[in-house]
Amino acid sequence: MSLTRKLTLLVTSTVFIITLIAAGWGYYASHHVLEELFDAELARSTRIVQGLVEHLSSTQPNDQLSRDLAKALQLPATAYQGEEDEDNILPDGLGHKYERKIAFEIWSPDREPILDTLRANDPQGLKPGFAWQEAMNYQWRTFTLEDPATDFWIRTAQREDVRAELSQKIALGNALPFLIALPLLALAVLLSIQVGLEPLRRLERPVRNMAPESIHPLDDRRAPKEVAGLVQAVNGLLRRLHQALERERRFSADAAHELRTPLTALRLNLEKACEDIPDQYEDLIQSVDRMVHLVEQMLLLNRVDSGVDFTPEYHNLSATLEQSIADVAPLALKKNIEPVLEDDAGQALVCCHSALINTLMRSLLANAIQYSPEHTMITTHLTPSGDGYHITVCDQGPGIPTEERERALSRFVRLDQRLGGGAGLGLAISRRIAELHGGQLTLGERPDGQSGLCVGIWLPARPASRRSQT
Repeated sequence: MSLTRKLTLLVTSTVFIITLIAAGWGYYASHHVLEELFDAELARSTRIVQGLVEHLSSTQPNDQLSRDLAKALQLPATAYQGEEDEDNILPDGLGHKYERKIAFEIWSPDREPILDTLRANDPQGLKPGFAWQEAMNYQWRTFTLEDPATDFWIRTAQREDVRAELSQKIALGNALPFLIALPLLALAVLLSIQVGLEPLRRLERPVRNMAPESIHPLDDRRAPKEVAGLVQAVNGLLRRLHQALERERRFSADAAHELRTPLTALRLNLEKACEDIPDQYEDLIQSVDRMVHLVEQMLLLNRVDSGVDFTPEYHNLSATLEQSIADVAPLALKKNIEPVLEDDAGQALVCCHSALINTLMRSLLANAIQYSPEHTMITTHLTPSGDGYHITVCDQGPGIPTEERERALSRFVRLDQRLGGGAGLGLAISRRIAELHGGQLTLGERPDGQSGLCVGIWLPARPASRRSQT
């Protein structure tokens, strides 16, 4: 899992959990506080009615008091059309529909009902304080008190469903912003992580594009403090790797140069000895030739890796292919193999190092000739492909199994020691030359389904930076 994805999941999950907790706590706290406010409002309404009763009862008999209280506290029947009304404000400014969800009960000191909009009528169960009561198929929250001045009992009631509805609306209104902000927070976290990790991506790009022949330390001045130590350690590793590669290149070049002279002298002495007994040293001469070929390949590989004399210019790729086929024609004639060039590009101008491309093609063609049976054909096909050209070299040899193709492109690898006499460097050198030009080399099967190997090379027409290749 990538660091970006891991951080995003961790931070987003943390924000999600904390936001849900905050939203839940806000909902619970709001709901609890609103219940307390409703109870306080209920008690306040009861005391207001208490004051009204004290004022009216001192001058009016109970029957007149009942009528005056009903007129003052009961909503007119014409003002309310039913539960299905959607508007909260009643017509003609007569009030609010929730007024019908508030009820009043008043009893005289003799427990005689003076006003009863709740229609519970339980004077025997009068008890001061808050309580729950069922009436008219609803649960009601009630507050009851006894007026010490008049001994009247007064009760105010609110429907529980109305309290719950209002409480939930306000509580949800407080919690909803947290839930709405959650996806925005997740997006902000993702963008912040992307921006925060950009310095790491800037450090990663030069490492990804660094070629073995151009190893250089990273710019630790642009590294965040958290990875400064890692960057310094990587720079130390790159320096040691560069030194090791330089030692390897020098050893390969020096060894090849030092071997070239004694091998040449050895072959001359063997040729001189063969003048008298030509058949006795024939196998030994072939072994020396293979050693000379290996030395030349090692020197070539060292030059290709180091990029010596790599000055690309525009050349006609078709002419280069023709020259490469002509160079290996004597090898093909020895085995009665026919090399064929199919050119669908014509004047294929490519910015390349002509000698290296010629080396690449001669290596591939010689390899195809070496593994192809006699009286067969080797086909080289040149076609335009995107902003470059595609070359395929197909033989009729045993081919290479799919699972072994990547290994076959490695250095000093020969899949079948019984076939051929090379050192396992031909394909590796060819691929390195293709990469040096910004192209690529792949191994595949023949398109006609017959036995054999097809080597595909793609080369860009325009110049490519060799430093961007690995």
